[in-house]
Amino acid sequence: MLKKDRRTAGFTLIELMIVIAILGLMAYMVAPRLMGVMGKAKPKIALTDIKNLETALDMFYLDVERYPSQEEGLKVLYQKPDNIPNWAGPYIKKAPKDPWGRDYVYKFPGEHGNAYDILSYGADGQPGGEGENADVTN
Repeated sequence: MLKKDRRTAGFTLIELMIVIAILGLMAYMVAPRLMGVMGKAKPKIALTDIKNLETALDMFYLDVERYPSQEEGLKVLYQKPDNIPNWAGPYIKKAPKDPWGRDYVYKFPGEHGNAYDILSYGADGQPGGEGENADVTN
């Protein structure tokens, strides 16, 4: 009968259970902190996307000498319309989704003293709100 070499026998069940328990404890302690950081980052990501859309809208304005109408929306930044001869886009590859997976809202004319408004309604998808549910706008 062959004798097993102790060095190649592998891990015992108890050793595996201890490692899994340690990993579970670490995940239990770290996950809530990580989720809190992710919740705070999403509005910042939305604001960055909005700034990028503003740049694309300004480039559109320089070529066409006007901002897109409400009906044209942000689609005109990446899809060539038939009725705009000076269009020199695409100005963006595609319309980005907000960090919560919804389309950004484009309003023309703007309601806050701007030529236009671009906004995300936050985590809840509803106007208004606080914290992560707050609107993010230019």
